Order: sequence, then structure tokens, then C-alpha cells
Amino acid sequence: MTLFFVILAKLIPLYIIIGLGFIAGKYLNVKKESIAPLTIYIIAPIIVFNASLTTKLSSSTLTLPLLVYIIACTSCLAFFYIGKFIWHDTTRNILAFIAGSGNTGYFGIPVAIILFDHTILNIYILGTLGLHIFENTLGFFITAKGHHTIKESLLKLARLPTLYAFLIGLILNIFGVELGTIYSDTVASFRGAYIILGMMLIGLGLASIKDYKFDFTFIGISFLAKFFIWPLFMLCAIAVDTKVFHIFEPRIYSAMVLISIVPIALNTVAFATELNVHPEKASLAVFLSTVFALFYIPVIATLFLV
Repeated sequence: MTLFFVILAKLIPLYIIIGLGFIAGKYLNVKKESIAPLTIYIIAPIIVFNASLTTKLSSSTLTLPLLVYIIACTSCLAFFYIGKFIWHDTTRNILAFIAGSGNTGYFGIPVAIILFDHTILNIYILGTLGLHIFENTLGFFITAKGHHTIKESLLKLARLPTLYAFLIGLILNIFGVELGTIYSDTVASFRGAYIILGMMLIGLGLASIKDYKFDFTFIGISFLAKFFIWPLFMLCAIAVDTKVFHIFEPRIYSAMVLISIVPIALNTVAFATELNVHPEKASLAVFLSTVFALFYIPVIATLFLV
């Protein structure tokens, strides 16, 4: 129980930063549209580049993004199918996106920095690429529901800078390129910026919500997908790997668990707004899942991450 409170205490400052972001958006007229491009196109690619550059490459570290992508697609399609028995509009589309995605970036990376050492942190970041690819492939298709063509979706994926950062870092890693202490010190600064801006961006997103629409069924099934089914899939994958395949090193399991227990992705709001697929429901689901994660993550971390 002591460990639970230790982890909880480490998470509370992140929620204070979310609160500051909310205040900035509500009363200082700071717009999330001015912060998001910095994290998406500059800071996040640098962090991903550093992870692929400095992580010791092995079959396990390179297989992790693929496993995450498979779980994301499986969960997405399963809840898209389930949703047709409950809703007859595009609610099932945004539910499917929620079921497949997760806030592994803005929320997960700051938590990983708190919980893990440098090695496991980089492995975690590599694993999150599976969700980046899901969100911009199957996740986008399901949410759009035919309003966007395959070509448009592929062009969107091609503009995602984190993929190029990952590939460039991977190539340099293979050739054994080292960039020195000045580079490593600078990346540490970017990591700190990502924590601050990423968590504040959640608060800015909450501040921009104009209308809260509470759909108990939608919220309940979203929580089921994100906080029960995702961890269940990941724990099953770990169990199978432990008994049969032995692809992943045991220390990687903690990164895999964290990927599976983060709250609903902040990008859900962006996608829902852009495609006009119940953005109010999506915003409220993101907010409630982020609040729930304050207590949920310390419990799971106490049971499975240490």
C-alpha cells in the first residue's frame, strides 16, 4: 500500500500541470491549436528519434510496436462490431477509435519518465509507435466512415513526422552513430518540455469544451475497452510470450503494461472534431478517463510494474 501512495504522489504533479493548462485555456485565452503543433511536429519526433537512436536493438524491441498495433486493431474492430447492436449512428465509430487508441504520448510518456529508467523508457516510446500508426490508418478509416478516401488517409500517414524520426534514428543506431553529450543534454530538455506542454495540452483541451453531454452507456463501454479489455489483451500476450515464444525480455513487460493502461487518447477529441463525430462525447470521455487514471494507474503499477 505504501508503494501505491508513492506512485500516486508522483502522478499528482502531472494533474496539477493539467489544471494549470485548464486555467491558461479558460482565463488566459491560450489555445491548444498553438501548442499542439509544437508537440506533434517538433518535440515528439525528437523524443522518438532519441529512443530509436539509443535503444539497444533486438527482436523484442522491434516487435513491440507491431504487437501494440495488432492489439489496437483487434480492439477497434471488436468494439466497432459490438457498437452496431447499441447505436445506429456514428457513435460506434468514435467508440471503435477509443477502443483501439490510448494516450501513450501526452500522458503516458510523462508517467513512463517517472516510473522507468532510461532503458525501459526508450523501449516504451518505441512501443507507442504502434498506436501512432493505428490512429492514422485503421483508426482514421473507422472514424471517418467513408468520408475520406484511402489516398487522403495515406497522405496523412505520410506527413506524420514521428515515423521519419523513428526511421532516421534506427538507421543511425544500426551504424553505431553517437551524437555526444551536448546532444544528450539537449534531448533531456526536450523531454522536460514534452511533460509540461503535453499535460497542459490536456487541460487546454478540457477548457475548450463548450457542451458536456453525458452518455452513461458510451462512457461505460469506453472504460470497459480502455481499462479492462486493453490490459487483458496485453496480459494475455505477456503470458503467451512467457510460456511459448520468449520474444520479449522480462524487463520489457512493464513497458507493455503501461501502454495498455493509459487513459483515452487526447487525439480522440481532435479526430472527432475534425470529422464531426460526436466531439462532445469524446471530450467528456477523455476527461473522465484521465481523472480515473489518477487512481487506476497506481493500482495497476503496484500489481504489475514493480
